[in-house]
Amino acid sequence: VVEVPVQKQVQVPMISKVQKVVEVPQVEIIDQHVHIPVQKQVQVPMVTKVQKPVDVPQVEIVDTHIHIPVQKHRHVPVITKVQKPVEVSLVEVVEKLIDVPVVKQIDVPQIQTVDKVVEVPFVQVVEKIVEVPIVGDTVAGVRKEVTVQLATQRQEMPPEVVQEVHQ
Repeated sequence: VVEVPVQKQVQVPMISKVQKVVEVPQVEIIDQHVHIPVQKQVQVPMVTKVQKPVDVPQVEIVDTHIHIPVQKHRHVPVITKVQKPVEVSLVEVVEKLIDVPVVKQIDVPQIQTVDKVVEVPFVQVVEKIVEVPIVGDTVAGVRKEVTVQLATQRQEMPPEVVQEVHQ
C-alpha cells in the first residue's frame, strides 16, 4: 500500500474590510400624551319596594264633659264717713304801699360815620389850535375837536359830624 498524499482544497473566506458611507435618516421621536378615559364598573345595589300589609288598630276617643261650678270670692270695700275736726289758722293780709322811683331809660341814637366811596368820571376838554404855515395863499384853517376819556379819579371828602340833642 502506498500512501499517496491527497491534497484537499478548502476554501477559506477572506475577510476584507471596506468602509462604506451609509446615510442614516434622522428620526425624531415625539411623545404625545393622549388622555384615555378609564371606565370603572361599580356595583350599585338595587332597591326594590315591597308592600307589606300592617294592621293598625282603630282607637276611639270619647270625651265626657262635666260642668263643675267654681265659686269666686270678691272683697267689696265698705265706705264709712267719719268727721275729723281740722284747725284752720286765720291769715291777716296787711298791705303797705311804697313809692319806688323808676329810672327811665331812653335810647339815644348813635351816629356812625360810614365812608362811602363814589367814583365820578372826570372829563377834561383840551382845546388845541395848531397853525401850520403854508406858502402861498392864506386859507382859513379847519377846527377839530377831540374828546379824550381820562382815567377815573378818586376824591375823598372830609366826614360830616352832626350832633342832635333831645330833651
